Amino acid sequence: MFAEPRDDITRAELAEWQARRLAHLLTEIVPANRFYARKFHRLDDFSRLPFTTKAELLEHQAQHPPYGDILTYPLERYNRLHQTSGTAGKPLRWLDTPQSWSRLLDCWQLMLRMVGVTPADRLFFPFSFGPFLGFWTAFEAASRMGCLCLPGGGLSSSARLRFLLDNDATVVLCTPTYALRLAEVAQSEGIDLVGSSVRKVIVAGEPGGSIPATRGRIERAWGARVFDHTGMTETGPLGIECIEHPGGLHLLETECLVEAIDPATTLPVSPGTEGELVLTTFDRPGSPLIRYRTGDRVRVDPRPCPCGRALVRLDGGIRGRVDDMIVIRGNNVHPEALQAILLHQPEVCEYRIEVDRTQALPVLRIEVEPHPHAAADALAERIESAVRTELLFRAEVRTVPPGTLPRFEMKSRRTVQKNDDGTASEPRKS
Repeated sequence: MFAEPRDDITRAELAEWQARRLAHLLTEIVPANRFYARKFHRLDDFSRLPFTTKAELLEHQAQHPPYGDILTYPLERYNRLHQTSGTAGKPLRWLDTPQSWSRLLDCWQLMLRMVGVTPADRLFFPFSFGPFLGFWTAFEAASRMGCLCLPGGGLSSSARLRFLLDNDATVVLCTPTYALRLAEVAQSEGIDLVGSSVRKVIVAGEPGGSIPATRGRIERAWGARVFDHTGMTETGPLGIECIEHPGGLHLLETECLVEAIDPATTLPVSPGTEGELVLTTFDRPGSPLIRYRTGDRVRVDPRPCPCGRALVRLDGGIRGRVDDMIVIRGNNVHPEALQAILLHQPEVCEYRIEVDRTQALPVLRIEVEPHPHAAADALAERIESAVRTELLFRAEVRTVPPGTLPRFEMKSRRTVQKNDDGTASEPRKS
């Protein structure tokens, strides 16, 4: 077993560390892993190894149910099963051995220490413990650190808030959307979150933690510092925001090899240029990922971080999905750009985006649910003006009565497409 995850490593040390880890990984999985044994014809040039995609993994699981042929070891060696949320289709199942599971907990413990969590903290997890990896790893890692861990499954939002207050939670872990939803419920019930014991809110699962308008709204509502985090069921927990430099994510490069590519050409992009995040994970040889195209849009920060860590930093965190681009009359826009405009307006309580492709030219409509007593007409006009000024196209904005739009505990689905054949696509995460 290699040394524990580190955040105090130099770039020179890291290069040697990663070379050893990669060599060990490839030796471990080839030829035992049938998926990669077929995929790799040569191993002497890592940069020429083919990419791995989620669609490819899902296809193999469908062909070889229930887990596909990506397992390196006999099934008896695995003791954990988790799966993705399935927002883009069928969920992807992922297995861990006791050794790889322990390493995932090591990663979470390191990241919790990086944001200043100590054994004296009380961590609240306001979600149901389903088959998604992040809940279990964060909860078990914090418990292993000696923190008091408070599970919030099976409770209403009101009950979760009371549970949080009764137990003096100091750290809350949830999606950005649900942090705002809890704040909305607290306001309606006269609960003072700013005066509560919560001092940190760790968010993940969707963009927002590194979007200034979204994180600012959460911080004001809770009176607490927001920390962004990233991880996937397939990759495990790998990124956290440092205390010294908000609005970005450090990736644990002792646990993965990081690349950023042009999603169209698959060629590397230079630091400071937006590209697609590609990851190779070192510590899950039983279910390995080699050059995995995550589909996440990122921009590697070329500047040294004030925290002093040499670990790569993603400026702006996860900026969205490569495939979530909306094209409106020649203008390209990602839902996160609209979120930044909408949540900059303090009167906006919730919103939904509709892309109508039933007409000759696509139309973008935004439904906005204002806070009670807000001037709805003036709000719609301000949003229309902001979209024209900042994104250079016109959107149809209308307000809806309070309580009209859906609320989300997990990943939000605020974007829906009305297709030219008259059908409607499932709402997409945003």
